[in-house]
Amino acid sequence: MNWQLIAQQIESASGQRFKIQSAKALAGGDINAAYRLQGIDNNYFIKLNRADLLAMFEAESAGLDELASTQTIRVPKPVVCGQSEGHAFLVLEYLELGHSSQASDRLLGHQLAQLHQQLQPFFGWHRDNTIGSTPQRNYKTDDWLDFWREQRLGFQLKLAAQQGYGGKLQSAGERLCSDLGVLFADYRPSPSLLHGDLWAGNAAVDSHGKPFIFDPACYYGDREADLAMTELFGGFSRDFYAAYQAVWPLDEGYAIRKTLYNLYHILNHLNLFGGGYLRQAENSIAMLLAEMS
Repeated sequence: MNWQLIAQQIESASGQRFKIQSAKALAGGDINAAYRLQGIDNNYFIKLNRADLLAMFEAESAGLDELASTQTIRVPKPVVCGQSEGHAFLVLEYLELGHSSQASDRLLGHQLAQLHQQLQPFFGWHRDNTIGSTPQRNYKTDDWLDFWREQRLGFQLKLAAQQGYGGKLQSAGERLCSDLGVLFADYRPSPSLLHGDLWAGNAAVDSHGKPFIFDPACYYGDREADLAMTELFGGFSRDFYAAYQAVWPLDEGYAIRKTLYNLYHILNHLNLFGGGYLRQAENSIAMLLAEMS
């Protein structure tokens, strides 16, 4: 990789001179390669992927900008994205990592609730993006059930069928999609600004003990979808949830609907990583159908 070409684009975008001293590969994500570019005065976090995935980075950059514009919760500042030597790249502010505490967990919960209070009159977003590397459709609508049925569950089920996951998954998935209204009989979600992919690996604490979030898949949707994913792989503390609830308490029906919202991510993992997630997806659908009967 010719890091000097990227350094030139960093200089052009930031208006500051940047001379690379080192480029260090970082461990982490399953989707992108990551590096730390270290200079004399500045460090940057770089994501790399195939050149044809530039739109994925452009959408991520736009999502970070939208989250930052709310002034509720910190995100890494995007610097520039582009293409170089057969790769797409995204350059972000580099944040030194620190250690979480009860105070940082509470602050994260408080700030997430404030983020979710940023509302729009529609569900969706002004552009499509990705969830992992899977396309995520965000066509605007005022009908949340239709949005979740068509642009989330239905889309993932179609991808699964194309990869050979048919049978019970598809038949039960179709029944679930047709009867979604049962789970929303006494609940009307507001179109909140969501991170969209908020598992524990996409939240951290900086060297000053302040929380930040990254790798968004933004759209406006039911805030329960963000909260549900925080529970999917664990990693968020009781202090985090208590602080969130103190700002904006959750509806009682969340205890059931969180399975619906996490089904989207389980299906996405099935489509990205294979059949190890098939049983989990089928069990989630079965549980929801039982609740709806």
